[in-house]
Amino acid sequence: MSAMVREQPTAGLSGGLSSLSPDRIRAPSRREIVDIQTSKLKATLAEVMGIEGFYRRRFKAANLDEKDIGSPGDLKRLPMTTKEELVADQEKYPPYGSVLTQPIGQYIRLHQTSGTKGSPLKWLDTARSWKWVMGLWGVIYDAAGVTEGDRFFFPFSFGPFLGFWAAFDAANSLGHLSLPGGAMTTLKRLEFMIEHKATVVACTPTYALRLAEVAAGSAIDLAASPVRMLIVAGEPGGSIPETRSRIEAAWGARCFDHWGMTEAGPLGFECLENPGGIHLAESECIAEVIDPKSGEPIAPGERGELVITPLGRLGSPLLRYRTGDLVCVDPEPCPCGRNDLRLKGGILGRLDDMVFIRGNNFYPSALEAVMRRFPEIVEYRAEVSKRSDLDVLSLAIETSPDFASNNRSLCDTVALAVKDAFNFRPEVSMAEPGSLPRFEMKASRFIIHSSYRKDRTHDR
Repeated sequence: MSAMVREQPTAGLSGGLSSLSPDRIRAPSRREIVDIQTSKLKATLAEVMGIEGFYRRRFKAANLDEKDIGSPGDLKRLPMTTKEELVADQEKYPPYGSVLTQPIGQYIRLHQTSGTKGSPLKWLDTARSWKWVMGLWGVIYDAAGVTEGDRFFFPFSFGPFLGFWAAFDAANSLGHLSLPGGAMTTLKRLEFMIEHKATVVACTPTYALRLAEVAAGSAIDLAASPVRMLIVAGEPGGSIPETRSRIEAAWGARCFDHWGMTEAGPLGFECLENPGGIHLAESECIAEVIDPKSGEPIAPGERGELVITPLGRLGSPLLRYRTGDLVCVDPEPCPCGRNDLRLKGGILGRLDDMVFIRGNNFYPSALEAVMRRFPEIVEYRAEVSKRSDLDVLSLAIETSPDFASNNRSLCDTVALAVKDAFNFRPEVSMAEPGSLPRFEMKASRFIIHSSYRKDRTHDR
């Protein structure tokens, strides 16, 4: 299986969903993981080379043959793939590009990226590939300790964004009552969740906090609700200690982080035993962590960019895909006993989100960690602009209605906390209660104005 296996390792998830429980599984050794990866890589390459498409052209351009890639270590001979290349391929071969390995009539699901930075990337799944995607969610649920009686609530829009579509289908297929929370207000979602006694909630970290904010304003005691865990994804936050602690305190429930991408699948999960990081289901993918400048591998414990090769989404394969996510492989063994790579601190930031302010590399996820230290701040907005040849970070903060204190004092305290963390002082102002945007999916609270020149020299 993906993260854990029965006493006899199997070929993986392509045949169905995981429904294991922790007392009936053991961790495969690194050797077993590599053997499974090797077998699945060969199957993936056979699919890729069976058509005259995107990757077959890349192999030819690199003077490589399928036989030249016989093990996970050989993948480094193949050029990496970027999202920009896939978008360009879809523009050249509209609407779905030339990555697909099956006739179009074999595909049953369409999802696409959010398109917040450039054109959205459309991604299709065959029935077989979708079963693989759902199977990975079975692994995520196993690792979090989901039990037979759990009921799931999914307060998201159910649009073309992948979101928690596969999580919903997987929970349903595993026999759990799965409650959709699409076209509802936040208050109605809370009432619906409590009425139907949901025990597991899946949403973004931002929306977990928004639900808690509305609950507090409506005299709803979330800690007294049946919810015992939240599985959060879509943005950094689940592994940021300050954000995580805030979610858990408001809900009285355990928060589990998860990582995935529309085009790669739900490949990251958090175990019960070691909060604040995510494992990669390595029997279902090959992971590399590289220096984003040189493309060379870096050692465990150092920060680098995650490059991923899924091993089961055969209808729409990816080889050596640059995720743009900044990670750090934990060099220490995990107390859960799994031998899959563990990313310490989860996703540490997005490389394309980094800005350079007064000599400092600066990530929105790092600012999130500072802002969530202040329980009185319910929402904030950050803006980066250029003024008189200086880059300026402006923060607008919104406090809860019952907060009674000197506003200037809070602004000064926040400015000092940012200065202590990043060596520059921001401009901080108060926003009127309820004036800042609220978000149901990925938050867009970090704004970079055109006056900021992002092409300057910095560590990318």
